[in-house]
Amino acid sequence: QVQLMESGGGSVRSGESLRLSCTTSGSIYSVIAMGWYRQALGKQRELVADITSDGTTRYLDSVKGRFTISGDNAKNAVYLQMNSLKPEDTAIYYCILRGNNQITIQTFWGRGTEVFVSS
Repeated sequence: QVQLMESGGGSVRSGESLRLSCTTSGSIYSVIAMGWYRQALGKQRELVADITSDGTTRYLDSVKGRFTISGDNAKNAVYLQMNSLKPEDTAIYYCILRGNNQITIQTFWGRGTEVFVSS
């Protein structure tokens, strides 16, 4: 069973930076993509950024130019560099891994790490 562990969240001021990390334990036949979702209080969970095993990335429009996602295929790890943070980035950030276990596609979620940005 795959388990994801996020780290790097915290409380910062507007304009500052944070780097989120997500590491994996357990094994899966192949990884299709890893990424980050977030959920702010009272709002739906939304995709922030993800990266496929071949390096293709996509971003939420509101974070383009400020956030950068990167991955380490050898470690099944994913990172999110968040610069120029804004109060509206405040949320719980969840790491996801979408993989293939030779039978079906599975999606695994981390427990989340909190990011709080004050103005």
